[in-house]
Amino acid sequence: MSIASAPLPSSDRLDVAAQLREALLAVDFTADGLLELLGAPAYAALARSETVPALRATRGDGALETLVRLFLLQRTVPHARVAAVLPVDALLESGWLAEADGGLAATVDVRPYGGPDGEDWFIVSDLGCAVGGAGGIGSHDEGVVLGVGGASTTLAGLTVRTPVESALDLGTGSGIQALHAAQHATRVTATDLNPRALHITRLTLALSGAPAATVLEGSLFEPVGEETYDLIVSNPPFVISPGARLTYRDGGMSGDDLCRSLVQQAGERLNEGGYAHFLANWQHVDGEEWTERLRSWVPRGCDAWIVQREVQDITQYAELWLRDAGDHRTDPEEYAARYDAWLDEFDARKTRAVGFGWITLRKTGAGSGATEPSVTVEEWPHPVEQPLGETVRAHFARQDFLRAHDDAALLAGHFKLADEVVQEQVGLPGAEDPEHVVLRQHRGMRRATKVDTVGAGFAGVCDGSLSAGRILDAIAQLVGEDPVLLRDRTPAQIRLLVEQGFLEPAGA
Repeated sequence: MSIASAPLPSSDRLDVAAQLREALLAVDFTADGLLELLGAPAYAALARSETVPALRATRGDGALETLVRLFLLQRTVPHARVAAVLPVDALLESGWLAEADGGLAATVDVRPYGGPDGEDWFIVSDLGCAVGGAGGIGSHDEGVVLGVGGASTTLAGLTVRTPVESALDLGTGSGIQALHAAQHATRVTATDLNPRALHITRLTLALSGAPAATVLEGSLFEPVGEETYDLIVSNPPFVISPGARLTYRDGGMSGDDLCRSLVQQAGERLNEGGYAHFLANWQHVDGEEWTERLRSWVPRGCDAWIVQREVQDITQYAELWLRDAGDHRTDPEEYAARYDAWLDEFDARKTRAVGFGWITLRKTGAGSGATEPSVTVEEWPHPVEQPLGETVRAHFARQDFLRAHDDAALLAGHFKLADEVVQEQVGLPGAEDPEHVVLRQHRGMRRATKVDTVGAGFAGVCDGSLSAGRILDAIAQLVGEDPVLLRDRTPAQIRLLVEQGFLEPAGA
């Protein structure tokens, strides 16, 4: 029997899920509890689907060791050991456990997952599929449901978490985004093309003690019809591949058409002021600027912030996802044929590289003062500090401010230096003046920008008490410049510092 056709626990027995949750928490089967039991190296190895260190750390017969072997390592455990920790009869009846080789075995992977505010959650996935994304399960089994991967946590971290009435998790998988959304949305809808994923999402929510979501089967926005939402999140099957061999990763459309369709259709599904967050891949095509390609995806009536985090040439990309599916372990000739097919697909579409990153849309509200949409497309491969949800929200708030303030209004405005911004002076040792000055953020996107001495002096005294114009007048007097000329040339630098988050409007 394949993994994707194996029976799943009943999603209707909420009483049993509650009993199981209580038993897991009673023995500290949590993210913190596992870290203490296994130690950091073995705990990190589990995230790479490597189980040997955890097996060595769970040789004892304690309650927590029993549950790790049962649910995380998928080992058969003697009946008596399990019965000392869990309500075995109820779990057998509802399908969480099964008889196996004279003992008991789990039917699904149950992995502790720490919520953003210290919640103890549990992510359910198919056996052997707890780690999602590149370098994950190496399974050719169509329809398997993956657990938590780097993509899942990235998307969860960059989502704006303001309270909303309605949220949509499109392509829910094991329900991770729906679980996060349930903490701040009154109503959550989760969709997926794979009915097994919808079943597992119900299990994840129930075992995590979260409110139930409305689950709908279907592709893209088809299951929700004309319904609109305050928040849309999606970690879609964005891999650009020749065919749709694996549901969990391959979108089935040509090239990057799935991601493009998803983004373009989201505009009419968002309520005013609502956000849509996506992870995506996009092609770098000969003779076409990738930034313009992505600008063309942005739907009317939406602001957008698109960040390219990584670019791979087509050989690196093909190898990454062939290894993800375990194709490198097959017959060498079959592997070579699959590799060749990927390169044929890219050549046919004149694709030379593939970008990966984040796309956020914000439906422009009537009160934003917008005349033209704000569309920012940038490459930022550098480290950032998650979670980024507040950084994303602040980005769009700054766009609203800048659109509503011309240069004269900027000079009349009051600003303050953002938290944890430091100044670095770069130059030769002993030199009287630095070659240049850099402002650097230690939060959020962790940007750095080069400024001149006026810009550095201006930012350094911004505490909200004086208008920008008055600060420039004082600087002009200090450095012996014409204040009118300084006022004329500095607003562009102020605008850039505000746009990138180094300066904030006072009282914002």
